[in-house]
This record gives sequence, C-alpha cells and structure tokens, in this order.
Amino acid sequence: MEIRQIHVFVQEIAEQAGRPVRPPALRAAGCAVLANPRAGHPAADDFESDVAASVKVGELLTRRALEALGGRPPIAYGKGALVGESGDLEQGAAMIHCRIGLAMRTAIRAGNALIPGTAKMGGPGEALDIVLGGIDNGWNYDAMDTMTVRVSGAPRADEILLAVAFATGRPNARIAGASESTVRDLVARLRG
Repeated sequence: MEIRQIHVFVQEIAEQAGRPVRPPALRAAGCAVLANPRAGHPAADDFESDVAASVKVGELLTRRALEALGGRPPIAYGKGALVGESGDLEQGAAMIHCRIGLAMRTAIRAGNALIPGTAKMGGPGEALDIVLGGIDNGWNYDAMDTMTVRVSGAPRADEILLAVAFATGRPNARIAGASESTVRDLVARLRG
C-alpha cells in the first residue's frame, strides 16, 4: 500500500488533576495514511494484501512510536485503524487483528497480553481512540488508558489511517481493580 503521510503524536503529561506526574507519563502513536486500492469496489474475502501491508507499515510505525518515547520502556500498547467511507471495515480489522502485533512485539521483545485494537469507519479529521492495555499483563490496571489521535484531512474516502501506540502508563494511576482470580471465580459461580 502507498503511504501518503506519516504522523507521530507524543503526549507528555506532567500534571494530571492538579497533581504532578513524576516522571511525566508518555504516550506515543505512529500513524500512517495509506491508499486503499480496494476502495469503491465490492467487499472481498481475501485480506492477505491488507495483512501484509499492516506488518510492513507496522514495523515502521512501531519504530517511530518507540523512538518518540525517548528510550523510556513502555508498559502499555494498542493499535487502531480508521477506514475511509469507500472502504470496508473488515479491511481495518484485518490490518490490526492479524499480524501487526507481531511487529509490535518483536520491537519491544515482550507482549504476552492481547493488544487492544479498534477499527472503525470515518472521514477526514475523525478521531481514533486507541485503547491501551498492559504489554505482558492484561490485568495491569496502571497500563489501561486511551490515546486519541486525529489527522487533519485523513482518511479520505479511499484511504486507511493505521496507528500503533505505546505508553509508559496512565498518569498518576492509583486504582486497584478486581484481580484475575476474583473475576474467574465470579464467572465460574455465575456459570454454575
């Protein structure tokens, strides 16, 4: 797929809710605006070209996002796709749910937990909320967060905005949720 634009967004949060964040929390997203050669055509069932493109572009975006963290190790990651209106939502799902995660995990040499992913249809300037979750522990509440990205003028009807994001943790995270074992026990009781 042809790349029209690459954007790297960095959020450095030094204060949250009237409290300093030390060290500042970082979120970084690498985004690519890609031409969608199948836009305007009937939906297809073969997504291999989308998956292959996502891996190649994912390697580039992952590298750019990690560089933007300035060497700080991420504890959270996420991915997302915003498909222009002449495309197929399933193209976005194929780009984020099949193999892009392998590129992300390879770069950080970690990633036992499922990578949260969001795919939706939208037009130029539409917001894409990237859900972030723990890299090795999906139950790490301090890693659970969201990063919103928006690219002015993208995606056009015949484009896809593909994004990967990493973060050092939610600013001033301080909640304790139910443990994995508590939830498993509850579900087991509910199922009888």
